Amino acid sequence: MVSSVYPPKDFKRILKASDIARRALEFIEPHIKPGVSTAELDDLIAKFIKQNDATSSSLGYHGFPKSCCISLNDVICHGIPSDKIILKEGDILNIDVTVQHRGYHGDTSRMYRVGRVSQMAEDVMRASYDSLMAAISICGPDVPLSEIGKTIERIVKPYKFGIARDFVGHGIGKVMHDNPQILHYYEPMYDKIKMVPGMVFTIEPMINTGTEQYKIDADGWTARTADGGLSAQWEHTIGITEDGAMIFTEKQFEPGMGGE
Repeated sequence: MVSSVYPPKDFKRILKASDIARRALEFIEPHIKPGVSTAELDDLIAKFIKQNDATSSSLGYHGFPKSCCISLNDVICHGIPSDKIILKEGDILNIDVTVQHRGYHGDTSRMYRVGRVSQMAEDVMRASYDSLMAAISICGPDVPLSEIGKTIERIVKPYKFGIARDFVGHGIGKVMHDNPQILHYYEPMYDKIKMVPGMVFTIEPMINTGTEQYKIDADGWTARTADGGLSAQWEHTIGITEDGAMIFTEKQFEPGMGGE
């Protein structure tokens, strides 16, 4: 596995793209409320990206038809925004935004809630967020990539939730998806692959309240939990520095700060 390694000047360029993606998620928050369609949210995000001199990395990617992924409730990832999907009280949703700015990509996602949600929804959002931040905290030079998955498993285990295994984090920078693959569960093979300064990748644990198994809708994109359980995902783009890791898409979001 050969991973792209970037010099400091490229970190600044990745940071710019990542900042636009992060701000898109902040911008959309007040618009998340009952009665709004996911297509409306996508339209607003598309306009925000364009106004910030960037383009959506998702739009047209292998035929993906929208500017971001919006995944509700039992959707693990890759939900296609639609005017037929209307938000209602009690929903939880993930919005995943990747933008390209002057040849560099930044990728981030977060959870939102629509009004009051169930305790199970709160718990799965918390498990995903806490596992993401714990995984980032152990990143740095010479750390095996396997420590990411090992850390996520440790955080999620007390909840007895499932970790989606077939959807992974990824290298990012001049291309949207690059090496290394970032597994959100422990894989001994990754003990031998060490992080090095200049490596840039996403961590994006997808946590299900039930089984890790999934099914794909007829659209060829939307991945749902096989048992209809809830799923939650939080994602940051990070870069490995000489003494740790830099979160390009940081602000430190907290579960429960979504729209009313």
